[in-house]
Amino acid sequence: MTKNKEFDLVIIGSGPAGFAAATRALDFGMDVCMIEKKHLGGTGIINGVLTSKTMYELSMDYAVAARVDRGYRAGALTVNYNEVKKTIIQAAKVKQYQMLSLIETFAPGKNSKGSLTLVKGWAGFVDKHTVKVSGDEELTIRGKNFVVATGSKPRKYPGLEVDGKRIITSDHILDLKKFPERMLIIGSGIIGCEFATIFSNFKQTEVHLLDRAHRVLPYEDDDVSDFVSESLEKNGVIIHHTATLREIKKHDDYLEVILDYDNGYSKVFEVDVALIAIGRELNTDGLRLENLGIETHTKGSLRINSDCTLTNDKGIDNIYAAGDITGNIQLYSIAEYQGRLTVERMIERSDILPDYSQISTLMFFKPEVAAVGANEKMLQARNIPYKAAYYSNKLVNRAIAMRNTSGFVKILVSNDDEQNILGMRAAGPQASSFIVSVAHLINKRTTLEDALKTFYPHPSLPEGIQECLRSLVDRSVYKPKAFPDLISIREWRPK
Repeated sequence: MTKNKEFDLVIIGSGPAGFAAATRALDFGMDVCMIEKKHLGGTGIINGVLTSKTMYELSMDYAVAARVDRGYRAGALTVNYNEVKKTIIQAAKVKQYQMLSLIETFAPGKNSKGSLTLVKGWAGFVDKHTVKVSGDEELTIRGKNFVVATGSKPRKYPGLEVDGKRIITSDHILDLKKFPERMLIIGSGIIGCEFATIFSNFKQTEVHLLDRAHRVLPYEDDDVSDFVSESLEKNGVIIHHTATLREIKKHDDYLEVILDYDNGYSKVFEVDVALIAIGRELNTDGLRLENLGIETHTKGSLRINSDCTLTNDKGIDNIYAAGDITGNIQLYSIAEYQGRLTVERMIERSDILPDYSQISTLMFFKPEVAAVGANEKMLQARNIPYKAAYYSNKLVNRAIAMRNTSGFVKILVSNDDEQNILGMRAAGPQASSFIVSVAHLINKRTTLEDALKTFYPHPSLPEGIQECLRSLVDRSVYKPKAFPDLISIREWRPK
């Protein structure tokens, strides 16, 4: 039936963007075919968001159990990497079986309108209405509309050959047989810092983090980067700032690492595993875009119009793209949003222009860090005057009760009469949960005075937001003058 049928929508990729497009299409009674070459759910499930965050949560549980400063001590605490992997895979399977349950619920012939068919294999375009799928069997599938949602894969490090065993990417974490005794993580962005956090939490691995810049997370404000760096070092991570990888020499039992530093000296040491974490590159392999006369753009991305169709001069208006492949911010939430939007644009049910300027971002460190809106570097680059308030969790009652006061809230507002909220950075327990409340304030262009009308429950961690806002107008309970190391206010205007 797949061979002989033309689908209303054919989706290449079953990750966050592809699956979101498929389920949204069901809302409008479309007959959908979703093609997946590898794992159902893509890197949103396997070797990506869900598996890495499951590993993070397990590592945080272990770190809490290993603490000895709370009046109790866990005896004979051990951890087995294979058991950790088993738990991670179980979590991934839970989500995959939920997806499969939905697919089977909407299998062809089961409903009066709308169906979803899953096909395994690699898809390449023949023409604008046809793809050929290579898998267990060769299939030719026709569709009225297409969504390309092929996502991304780990970027390779020039001159360094990935063998999947000793030199690895995030795709190979679950292939490790045991905790490495020593690990080098190449890259100090979010992915690198997250894995540095995970492996240092388990206390089985000596973790080295290679930071080519002067600080980790160089795109963030210095106070945020410094906080993350200090937290990693406190957790046992050895950070090599301003260092460049010259070479990794393979020996039978170890890898010999040679680093060159900006100030002229070099360092040589041994590790067992090197993890490349320098970002992700886009997946266009096998799509055969040349058959459509379409070329990729910056870093291999597929440029899209405001209606999510591929930008081209070939008159092709039935092929859409969503997710990482479009070259936008590589976040699950963005991919899912774009996947749904493609379908709404197909049936002319949406004229919303996407706004990617106020995206919430979560960083799974110890403690976790969350961000939304602008930071100081962004505002200064745009010559936007602002006021910034920093409020430490050491003054927040709930954090004190949790015996977990590491972290802060930092809020930026416009330095004018309106005092609109422009951005927030937060670190500490539950930061990922309350960041969205400030995202709403930013999206609604809420002023500082309006935000202060809200009552915050006590004791709660978001009270730090309330006090941070109050400190911007000299109304905080605890005063900056009394706690200059825990509360700070500053303002900036273009020269």
